[in-house]
Amino acid sequence: MKRVLLSCFVLCISIIAFAQENDNKYQAGEIHGNFQMDAQNYFEDTLIGAQKIPEKMRMNGFANVNYTRGKFKTGIRYESYLKPLVGFDSRYNGSGITYRYASYEVDGLEFTVGNFYEQFGSGLIFRSYEERGLGVDNAMDGIRLRYQPHKGIYIKGVIGQQRFFFEKGDGLVRGLDAEVNLNELFPSINTKSTTYIFGGSIVSKYQPDENPLKKLPENVAASSARFNVITPKVNLYVEYAYKINDPSYTNKYVYKSGSALFGSATYSNNGFSLLASAKYVDNMDFKSNRDATGNVLLINYLPAITKQYTYAFAAFYPYATQPNGEFGYQAEISYNFKKGTTLGGKYGTLVSLAYSHVSSLDTTHTGDDYGYTLNKISAGKTLMYEDVEFMVSKKMNAKWKLAYTYMYQVFNKDVVQGVSGYGVLHSHINILEAQYKINKKNTIRTEVQHLYTKHDEGQWVMGLAEYTVSPHWFFAVYDQYNYNNPHDAAKEVHYLTGTFGYIKNATRVALSYGKQREGYLCVGGVCRQLPASNGFGVSITSSF
Repeated sequence: MKRVLLSCFVLCISIIAFAQENDNKYQAGEIHGNFQMDAQNYFEDTLIGAQKIPEKMRMNGFANVNYTRGKFKTGIRYESYLKPLVGFDSRYNGSGITYRYASYEVDGLEFTVGNFYEQFGSGLIFRSYEERGLGVDNAMDGIRLRYQPHKGIYIKGVIGQQRFFFEKGDGLVRGLDAEVNLNELFPSINTKSTTYIFGGSIVSKYQPDENPLKKLPENVAASSARFNVITPKVNLYVEYAYKINDPSYTNKYVYKSGSALFGSATYSNNGFSLLASAKYVDNMDFKSNRDATGNVLLINYLPAITKQYTYAFAAFYPYATQPNGEFGYQAEISYNFKKGTTLGGKYGTLVSLAYSHVSSLDTTHTGDDYGYTLNKISAGKTLMYEDVEFMVSKKMNAKWKLAYTYMYQVFNKDVVQGVSGYGVLHSHINILEAQYKINKKNTIRTEVQHLYTKHDEGQWVMGLAEYTVSPHWFFAVYDQYNYNNPHDAAKEVHYLTGTFGYIKNATRVALSYGKQREGYLCVGGVCRQLPASNGFGVSITSSF
């Protein structure tokens, strides 16, 4: 059956390409794509909890091939998981064409058949996207339309099923989005420095009710409204979403409706910048299969309300969005002291201060099918996450650049990670980064990080050294060491890792060996668990 569908798809592409050939017969087609392969072998290591892997080695790989000619686009993606790397969902096991599409644009209408990614607004009720590092891919398979009937008016419509590893989910997803840019629609205000954009969306899912004991809604709809005001210095965005009753595994099959409110504001002027955002979420887990768990078959996306950290220890306890209910806000202020000033010196100095806070909602359980009532739209009694971060970065001279970061973090591990017995963790993190430019081609970068807490696994220290020979070679070695572990002194071990690689044009090859501690990898509030591992790894990426 899959071969028949693929053959029909290729035939349709050929027909469309032939039909538009006369319009583009003097325009050459272009082929672009990319390739990536990550492989690792695994050694059993009882000291760090690395399990024995029967295959000894596993591999994730994919290749995209895209063809464009004029207004016509088509492409495929082949993926191979033999077997999936440890930490990825085991249901990815296998190989095959997982993404294929064809699209064409005519008279302001663009249509896509096959697979596609799309997003309405900030994603509160619909976002089809891929985050390969997390193993998240909810690509749609169906039809997408984008239409501009008039300048300043944009309409999008989608219908299809979502990717479910190498299959498709049972649920059917339908959506419509409209956006109006007032400056483009009305020429009288088009020259103004302020841009006004309004939009609205509606998304529904259909899944048959196969529960003989409980009547479940087969059609569930969600809607949202948003506005965006943009000036040269200020950007203000607000979106509200509402979802009717949607009993699911995540909310324990209650019939309460859901809602979400997200807002963000930025200001920048003359070296000063301010970012502030807030989010309220109540029962907004939205999947095309009510019984799905984890990150699969997600219809919507709830934007993260905490800062996304890149340093290892700053991201040691990452916050994962709680779709059943949360209230949070964050703010970040930064100022770049200009060159030639007292604090700026010869090269300038960047200073920033950030704060994040997330807590539960104030609710009362009712004991019926509606689950609970919301007492007020405010923070509840349970703090889930809070952090304060101070950072200063300064170029000392033509060769030296330094950066220092201090972070205080409060993390409710029991609630956020769904475990028990840990409670609320308090940690202090210090990070010092130094970069020394030997000459135009050779650079050394070092990091020293320290995490202090009386809870969980105790203190951690990390050292990193990275040497780059531009434009081709790079070498790095780092070690994370756990000490003063209050629960298990046997886990006070070194997690030493070394890597080196070669880059030529668009191709990058990297080899590594080392130990990885157990933890979590999070991007934008979406996380996957990383089990402990020990072994060699190879990563190859290329694009054309």
